[in-house]
Amino acid sequence: MSTARTNKAVTTATLRKSVIDALEELKAKDVREIDVRGKTSIADLLVIASGTSARHVKSIADEVGKFAKKAGVMPLGVEGEQEGEWVLVDLGDVIVHVMLPRIREFYGLERLWTVGDHGHEIDAAQAS
Repeated sequence: MSTARTNKAVTTATLRKSVIDALEELKAKDVREIDVRGKTSIADLLVIASGTSARHVKSIADEVGKFAKKAGVMPLGVEGEQEGEWVLVDLGDVIVHVMLPRIREFYGLERLWTVGDHGHEIDAAQAS
């Protein structure tokens, strides 16, 4: 865990649980987790989810930020809120991408980060 980015008392696992709880609270669709440790130094975990509309995407991202703050982690940045098609919430060790389905399909982050992997992509519903 990169303690420079997160509150020392908050582990990546605790932060992950807060993120998943926020996504479930606002009924995010098709939630996936990708363990990126060893692939990049920017984060340990990517969480990708879909919303049903731009308003839903924005609401989900806002809820992720609120749940992270309750867990003791201030978001380092939030990008894309204005448009609401793809909102990125940078929580340090965990980066959350909330997208409209067509944007998600177009950019294919799951494919990008899991090329050549076996078993690193996790369906959040199965992991809970």
